[in-house]
Amino acid sequence: MARPKKWRKVCSLPENSRFGPLDGTNDGEFVIMSIDEYETIRLIDGESMTQEECSERMNVARTTIQGIYDQARKKIADSIVNGKTLIIEGGEYRLCDGHGGQCGKMGCGRHRGGRNKEE
Repeated sequence: MARPKKWRKVCSLPENSRFGPLDGTNDGEFVIMSIDEYETIRLIDGESMTQEECSERMNVARTTIQGIYDQARKKIADSIVNGKTLIIEGGEYRLCDGHGGQCGKMGCGRHRGGRNKEE
């Protein structure tokens, strides 16, 4: 029997979900970053959390966070180095309910009436 999927807790959706070259020369090449990858970058780099703290916040194992973070960094590098548009969408996540004060300084107040993958 397969192990049930563990949804990653996300406190906010990005304010902007597309980033790319301003000169419009990306020839339709895109890099897709998931919402949970975005959240990992936001927590580790944006809020200076450790991977351990991030894993507790997102309710997954530290080794899972390490993998998500590595993939997110590769996608950002591909977008910047190769001039591809970065699009943030999808993934395996649930938005937090905004209660409990556990989402940090940029947390729950930002998820703009958000939605999650299972809706």
